[in-house]
Amino acid sequence: MRRARVSIGVLLGLVVPVLNPGVPFAAAAEPPLGAGFRWSAYGPREPMGPEYWVRVGEEMAARFPGAAPEAIWIASRLRGRGTALNFPAETDEPLIATAEEDANEDALRLFDERGFRVWLQTEPGHAPVETIIHLMLDRYGHHPCVVGVGVDVEWYRSTDKPEGQAVTDAEASAWLAAARSHDPRFRLFLKHWEIGKMPPTVREGLLFVDDSQILPSLEAMVAEFAEWGRAFALAPVAFQYGYESDRPWWSKLEDPPRDIGRRILGAVPNAAGLYWVDFTVLEVFPPGP
Repeated sequence: MRRARVSIGVLLGLVVPVLNPGVPFAAAAEPPLGAGFRWSAYGPREPMGPEYWVRVGEEMAARFPGAAPEAIWIASRLRGRGTALNFPAETDEPLIATAEEDANEDALRLFDERGFRVWLQTEPGHAPVETIIHLMLDRYGHHPCVVGVGVDVEWYRSTDKPEGQAVTDAEASAWLAAARSHDPRFRLFLKHWEIGKMPPTVREGLLFVDDSQILPSLEAMVAEFAEWGRAFALAPVAFQYGYESDRPWWSKLEDPPRDIGRRILGAVPNAAGLYWVDFTVLEVFPPGP
C-alpha cells in the first residue's frame, strides 16, 4: 500500500517550507503547464470513449490559464513478472505480452487533432524498459501529441507491491536515450512518491511525477508536494491527485481539480503537470453532453 511521506509539519497540518541552501527553485519549465488526467484500462468504473477523455483534458486545462491539455496514457500494464502492452507488437521478450487489438490509436488520433500532449507510460515489472519504450514509440511515436514516455517506478522490478527499485543515473540516461532515438524532442518521466527512488543526479530531459496519496488534508498534500518540488528544483515536476484515499477531504472542496491544482502551483514553482486520476474521474468529470 502506498504511504505518503509525513513530516512533523504535515502532522501538525502546516505547510512548512524547508529550503535547501544553494539549490534555488527552478522557474516553471517550458513548454507551458500541462493539465489533464491519468488514463488506464483499469482505472475508471466503466470504459469511456476518446471524446470523453478529450473533454476531461480540455476542462482540466481550462481551470489553469495558459495550460495545455495533457495526459498520462498507460499503454503497458503490469502482468505477472512482466508487462502487457494494450496494442499489437512483435517481440520475442517472454516478459512482454502483446494485444490483438489496438486500444490507443483512436484516442491518440483525436488528441493530435485537439492539440493534446501525451506521455505513454509503462508499468514494466521485470521486463526490459528500453525494449518497452521502443515498442511503444515504434507504434505511436509518429503522433504529434506524443511528447515522451514514462516509467512507473513503483512497478520497476517489483510485482507484489508498489515499491519499485530505485532508478540509477545510468538507467535514466539509457531510457531517455532510447526515447530520443525516435525523436530528439522526446522526454522521459519517472513516477513514484519516494524521492529516494529517483536517479540521484540526472535531470536533463526528465520530468519527476509524484503520485502520493493517503494524505490527511489538502495542507498535508501541498506540504508533501512542495518537498518533492524542492528535491528536484532544477527540473520540472508533476503531480497526480484525486485518489479515493483522499476523498474525505477533497470531496468537500468547491472544485477539487482546480482548488488542489492552484494550491500546488502556489507552493511549487517548478510544477509543470497536474493530472486528475482516472479512479475518480467519472465523479468529478461526469459524462454528459
